[in-house]
Amino acid sequence: MRVALVTVGDEILAGDTVNTNAAWLGRQLADRGVDVDRVTVVPDRVEEIARLVNEQRAEFDAVIVTGGVGPTHDDVTMDGVAAAFGSELEENEAALQWLAEEGGYTREDLAEGTAALPAGGEFIRNPNGVAPGCAIGNVYVLPGVPDEMKGMFEVIADDFTGADRFTATIEADEPESALIQRLIDVQERFGVTVGSYPGETVRLKIRGEDEQAVGDAKQWLTERVELPE
Repeated sequence: MRVALVTVGDEILAGDTVNTNAAWLGRQLADRGVDVDRVTVVPDRVEEIARLVNEQRAEFDAVIVTGGVGPTHDDVTMDGVAAAFGSELEENEAALQWLAEEGGYTREDLAEGTAALPAGGEFIRNPNGVAPGCAIGNVYVLPGVPDEMKGMFEVIADDFTGADRFTATIEADEPESALIQRLIDVQERFGVTVGSYPGETVRLKIRGEDEQAVGDAKQWLTERVELPE
């Protein structure tokens, strides 16, 4: 399964907020054997959101959009997603019912537009907040508030599955450039992939769908790199 992540928010582009949502979702999806093939940040502009969502829903198995969900003036993500599907926003009765039964909110309590979702979309409950999410086609729209986003992802997590993945890590006390040939060799020999992440040491992350192959690759590579003392 191939997934694209879209983060909406001027504050992300301006550097005022770190995009922790994409990092968290990437880890969750990778743990489920799902390939995250694209991460994109777009401003709070309806036409930009609509264009990107329309392109990526055609290219990927699923698109997860976070941020810009709610009733305030700059919360335009639902408008953009609706436009991508040639749809309009309308009050979602399932969302209103859930907010009344679980949150104790009447229609009069809610700011205008709180329960407005793209027509034809399916309401996704928000266990940690008020703003509802939406699933329409292969696009999932979640809030940008990290606690709310995480809670809502747990509601839809079973929609995202892939092959079992196994990983192993090694710390190498050598320059990354010196490891290149050995990393090529281990990948060819064992049918795994290896990522290298330099810091004080170089962290080597071995990934594969065969647990034995990952273990064998780790042993082979451990015997051929300089380890930290």
